[in-house]
Amino acid sequence: MRILIVDDEANIRRTTLVALEGLGHEVLEASNPAEALTQMGKSPELIFLDLRLGGSSGIELIPQLLELSPGVEIIVFTAYASIETAVESMRAGAVDFLEKPFTPEQLRLALGKRTKVRKLQARVVTLETALASGSPVIDLSTQEPAMSKVYELCFRVSSTPAAVLLLGESGTGKSVLARAIHEHSPRKAQPFITVNCPSLSRELLESELFGHVKGSFTGAVADTWGKVAKADGGTLFLDEIGELPLELQPKLLRLLQEREYERLGENKVRRAQVRVIAATNRNLLEAVKQGSFREDLYYRLDVISIHLPPLRARKKDLERMAQAYLAFFSKQCGKHFKDFSPGAQQAIQGYSWPGNLRELRNVIERAVILAEGESIQLEDLPAAFSSLPPKPLGEVTVTSLCSLEELERAHVEAVLQEAPSLEQAAEILGINSATLYRKRKRWEEPAAAV
Repeated sequence: MRILIVDDEANIRRTTLVALEGLGHEVLEASNPAEALTQMGKSPELIFLDLRLGGSSGIELIPQLLELSPGVEIIVFTAYASIETAVESMRAGAVDFLEKPFTPEQLRLALGKRTKVRKLQARVVTLETALASGSPVIDLSTQEPAMSKVYELCFRVSSTPAAVLLLGESGTGKSVLARAIHEHSPRKAQPFITVNCPSLSRELLESELFGHVKGSFTGAVADTWGKVAKADGGTLFLDEIGELPLELQPKLLRLLQEREYERLGENKVRRAQVRVIAATNRNLLEAVKQGSFREDLYYRLDVISIHLPPLRARKKDLERMAQAYLAFFSKQCGKHFKDFSPGAQQAIQGYSWPGNLRELRNVIERAVILAEGESIQLEDLPAAFSSLPPKPLGEVTVTSLCSLEELERAHVEAVLQEAPSLEQAAEILGINSATLYRKRKRWEEPAAAV
């Protein structure tokens, strides 16, 4: 943190400064109220304030400091401690009280409390953001063997500090999986910070990552800490790492290898213990060959690589995920949809889902908003679902020159392969289970006779 010490005794400022710098903090000094107000332009995050500043009152200074920087935390200290002064300081806006003389250990404990509170506040913001994002609870269950291997690998690497590279098409859930790795790691109580690499210009992205000092570029009106500093002790998720500008790649490599970085416009080396998870839908090896991505950075990120299959390769999970979105958006919109009609189910299963989970979410949300009744019908889905080509049924298609018996058998067998149970297959076909059993028995008997 950047910490401001406001005390009229030079020896107190000096000993406190040495102790704070020894703990890795940046320290500013002020000996009177006027200097303290001037130093507020450097954006301190925490202030140690003496309650007696010569002929001035530190308590009267607190509201002025908070007006200039409403988010700053103030710890008051004084040699004239009493319950009354402590209460008065808290009422004025201070967050803690430290009695002089204090030891370095007492100072460390006071800082530790503030750090813990700040991390809890950051976690609350993260959870509130997740709730406000309007998505159902993350479900990591699957019926697909390929996806089971993905989850197994994620849980195995989550307990380590190793860098992870998530690969897969856009919308396959890479950011969800990154958060799941963090939540299953020893760092789960620490921040999970996301940086969207393609969202900003090179200069602004560097500032967002590493921070900057005042005046380092046009618009830098105050010193700022970057997301690397905010993620210290936790996880830094770099989304679409393949779009990271080539000029920033050496700085990221330095962070990964040395745990060091510098803010934009500053020469002071800083350290951060962050676990890096990166994601991309690009072929990074191809980018390395083309010269747009550093080879050494690629291999530093690719300690553990995990490939997420597209939604079209997760047919066994598709119905469950669609049902989860249906329940979530039905509740959100105050409606009561129970399921999808057989026609809608078949269209959802037959669609290729180029937008993957993101597209599935949008399609179901749209259907819930527009549909009426108790079930989502085919006409409630986008037009692309109604114009799907005939789905192959075994050895025949709807347009093949074949008997009705052959067409029926091929269709029933195709539904049986896709449906998770006989009861559900019968429901999709619009017949009862006994009828389906008799049909299967009739088709099996000739083969058995041979």
